[in-house]
Amino acid sequence: MKLGLVGYGFGGRIFHTPFIQAASGIELAGVVARSTDKIAQVVADLPGVPVFTNLAKMIDAGGCDAVTITTPPATHLPLALQAIDEGLHVICDKPFAPTLRAAAQLVAAANEKGVVLNVFQNRRRDTDIVTLAALIENGDLGQVQRIHNRMDFNQIQALERGPTGGLLRDIGSHLVDQMLWLFGPAVSFNAQVSTLDLPEGLTDSGFVIHLRHVNGAESFSSATKTNHLDAREIRVYGGKGAYVVQGSDVQAREAIAGKRPIDDPFNWGQESESAWGTLHVEDGVRRVPSLRSNYSDFYTEFAHAVAVGSSGPVPARQSLRTVEVLDAARLAASNGQTVLLNPIIQQTDTSVDWRTL
Repeated sequence: MKLGLVGYGFGGRIFHTPFIQAASGIELAGVVARSTDKIAQVVADLPGVPVFTNLAKMIDAGGCDAVTITTPPATHLPLALQAIDEGLHVICDKPFAPTLRAAAQLVAAANEKGVVLNVFQNRRRDTDIVTLAALIENGDLGQVQRIHNRMDFNQIQALERGPTGGLLRDIGSHLVDQMLWLFGPAVSFNAQVSTLDLPEGLTDSGFVIHLRHVNGAESFSSATKTNHLDAREIRVYGGKGAYVVQGSDVQAREAIAGKRPIDDPFNWGQESESAWGTLHVEDGVRRVPSLRSNYSDFYTEFAHAVAVGSSGPVPARQSLRTVEVLDAARLAASNGQTVLLNPIIQQTDTSVDWRTL
């Protein structure tokens, strides 16, 4: 499958290109970049890869089967619709749509055209999350009762400002997706959201989101970029014990440091022993080796889905639930009330395998 990358900012360069290059069944066939500096960077980083100044020119060149859209969030909807209308399969960076209505519009457009539409939720593949998923699957924790999912950054300069940005769409997209993926749809919800009145407009700068899941678990996801603290921690409480893990994901750290999975594929995504979490049960405490993971697998699975006509690793219709929660967060924060979520979107029928929706 030949893939075009739309956008070559921090996300496109650090969190997409290296993982596209390391994936199986996929070729980077072109990049859309607009500024002179970005075009020069693409030429330096990716010699021989065609560069286009807009999506229309990439489409007209006819060399792509699919595109990844990793431009600023406000541009995701029109670019995704443009690509879908041309019959291209689409991967959209999170948040894949600004509102639930827009997200549903994208899903409907992709269904009508018969193309695969997925959302790049790479943080499902963080080592702490895949390790926790295995503990749950193996029954080590028993019935999960409560989880605290925290991701704080001392990065006020990196806060996407204005009403189309904010931390809910940035980090909230990841944390909410992780909780819905692990524990199933949410049946109710409330939130506290902090905001900053900036020249670009009112911007959400911190949040706590409380979800009550269909399986009875309650999750609390929180993040900030403005309180001068770097902290990543997951705490899970279950009927048989508790699991605690701290520290940012090794893949994110190494990608930001300029390392690439293609350079060391056998060791990529392996946490050091010092980063392992701990399982606390009746007969004591033990360290839990972090499972190895690789963001590149998303792209390998997407290419396979296009080839065989399946739904892909993170179908956009599955991500409707995440977008609904982010929409509801603003409502709950504004009126201080618990919000009941749409049972159709959230798929509260427990007989449904919600991970495959």
